[in-house]
Amino acid sequence: MNKIKEYIFANTENYQGQTDERFQDLAKQFSRMQDARTDLGGAALVVYFQGQKVVDIYTGKKSATENWQSDTLSVCYSTGKGVLSTLAHILVSEGFLDYDTPVAQYWPDFAQNGKAKITLRHILSHQSGLYDIRNQIETALEMADWSHMLEVIAKAKPHFEIATDAAYQALTFGWLVGGVLEKATGKSLSDLMLQYLVQPLQLDGAYFGVTEFELARVARPLAKLKTEPKPSGQAKPKPKKASLFDKIVEWSGQNPQDFQDAMIPKGMKKFSFFSDEGLKAVIPAANGVFTADSLAKIYAMLANAGEWKGQQLIRPDIFKNLSTIQYTQRDRIMPLPMYWRLGYHRVLTLGKSSKGFGHMGFNGSGAWCDRERNLSFAYTHNFATGSITGDYRLWGLTQETLRCADAALKGRKGWF
Repeated sequence: MNKIKEYIFANTENYQGQTDERFQDLAKQFSRMQDARTDLGGAALVVYFQGQKVVDIYTGKKSATENWQSDTLSVCYSTGKGVLSTLAHILVSEGFLDYDTPVAQYWPDFAQNGKAKITLRHILSHQSGLYDIRNQIETALEMADWSHMLEVIAKAKPHFEIATDAAYQALTFGWLVGGVLEKATGKSLSDLMLQYLVQPLQLDGAYFGVTEFELARVARPLAKLKTEPKPSGQAKPKPKKASLFDKIVEWSGQNPQDFQDAMIPKGMKKFSFFSDEGLKAVIPAANGVFTADSLAKIYAMLANAGEWKGQQLIRPDIFKNLSTIQYTQRDRIMPLPMYWRLGYHRVLTLGKSSKGFGHMGFNGSGAWCDRERNLSFAYTHNFATGSITGDYRLWGLTQETLRCADAALKGRKGWF
């Protein structure tokens, strides 16, 4: 009830930046959702519509002593999978590799343990069977060693026969895709990002492995306020109620072991994606660091079928491939059917229909595009939230973005 009151009575102008009048309702909703917590963190929202930036707003704290700025970088967890996938599609367009050629042709060591026939298509659509991280390494600290993790992935054994099932590759995705891109091109992932994505789109911040120089731009979670200890003799706190996510997992019939194997490496308590070491490490499936504008611009290019400012970064035939749904059922890890494309999932809303695609992150960040509306969206923040299906704010902001676009295109917002 308190959350509802906070939303209803919130300041609708608690943000900085620019908004096109057609998307003013979206800016107000962004403010409502952030207003009560701007002392605890910050957030940014950027939207492109028909090739133009129509929303670029931000609010709150980047750190205890700094306010969020338009160029603030944020850890976006799995939102980076969509960026890595986009880089892969550009490189396929450039002829460096193919979706249906076995990965082992580019990366011979990868053929070990029954992986000789796995292709980039199988990996991008989460049908490789290589989702297990927990049983591949002894401690999460190993994830910071890129070369070591490529060796680990090369030796891994699939948990099911390729293309017979699907399981979200929560952490392994980055080494699988990043590894084959490096092997196929002979260049490092950072060099590929710079040459084929950052420079052509003139991105103001997009990293898999933040440089020392850029660490100061990264927003990190603020320390939680300490609460006074309860007097002795006070009644013991009630057991924590099951979250909606816990209930969804239970109802879905998921195997908790599959979820743990994919999502939780051993020794994770000793590793932080927000430490300097964690930020500088190359863990593309989980620690991509971006500005909201960089994410929205990448997806604006995708919303325009791979073309941006006269540059055809992705060929039309490749765009058709990447945007085609590959798997429609619920996979072994995710509690909802994600309708996997090649590296992207469906757009999750509160009812509004979209044939678009994108990727969300564990902290509730997210970015997506809608080709039919020529619309793209990115939401970033540094609050200490976590959910495999995204924060409710992401769903709500997505819903209102689509509604504002429809009002501009069709003359009415509609809910569905």
